[in-house]
Amino acid sequence: MTDRNLRLAIQKSGRLSEKCRELLSRAGMSFDFRTDRLITRAKEQPLELMLVRDDDIPGFVKNQVSQVGIVGLNVLEEKLGRTSECEVDIVRRLGFGYCRLALALPKSIPFEGLHTYNGKRIATSYPNMLQRFLKDNDLQATIVEITGSVEVAPLSGIADAICDLVSTGATLESNGLRETTTLLESEAVLIRPRGQLSQSQEEMIARLLARIDGVQKAKNARYIMMNAPKDAIYRISQLIPGMEKPTVMPLMYDEGKVAIHAVAKEEVFWETIEKLKEAGASSILVLPIEKIIE
Repeated sequence: MTDRNLRLAIQKSGRLSEKCRELLSRAGMSFDFRTDRLITRAKEQPLELMLVRDDDIPGFVKNQVSQVGIVGLNVLEEKLGRTSECEVDIVRRLGFGYCRLALALPKSIPFEGLHTYNGKRIATSYPNMLQRFLKDNDLQATIVEITGSVEVAPLSGIADAICDLVSTGATLESNGLRETTTLLESEAVLIRPRGQLSQSQEEMIARLLARIDGVQKAKNARYIMMNAPKDAIYRISQLIPGMEKPTVMPLMYDEGKVAIHAVAKEEVFWETIEKLKEAGASSILVLPIEKIIE
């Protein structure tokens, strides 16, 4: 690798891997993904993709083994924390991989506030974050570090409570646990090291961010087209969600109507379409948008 190339580290397999690959594909970056390769080169850009364990990504970015990385905020917080010595900056929150790190108790144990955890054994795969939480809240508990199925620790007698990632809560429910306290709301984030990189790497990061932003802005946006009477333009423009200004064009052979085209920056629901129709709109088309570049 030269300082003209940019290296991006993502999870090789797991919770964020597929979403990362989808994001890069929508941003116009294609790779020859092979499980036996650690590093693969983009076909169109001076970008290398590094496929690694998610736990290693914060350290690789901090030490500039890779100049950017996509990782869960929970992993970043556990490995490096968010202090001034972290040496890694979050440059984008990516809007996928949502979960939360939470404390949970067996349903048989009443929860009467955080002091309930005093004197308890708490099983977790996130000992650093749990230790900081206990210290910040003046709690005394024993941390039992576990990798794997943390939620079975109370049933097996290893611990009295757990601190683990939660998405839907179904796993907690099936193991007789009740979520009580959230330590961190997490999602996938794009990170980079602090300090200046080479000029070409900085330019490539700016290009990567512009493409990601274009994909993110288009995620829920819709292009909406319709015909409408001229006297209904104002009423209709008030109904299109997240709209800035519509494009209004005359219709051939019908001087009393216009064509209205607009970008709705939010999802267009059936209720909105029905209200547009009631306001006088006809021939309504709602189309997905692949990218928005501003």
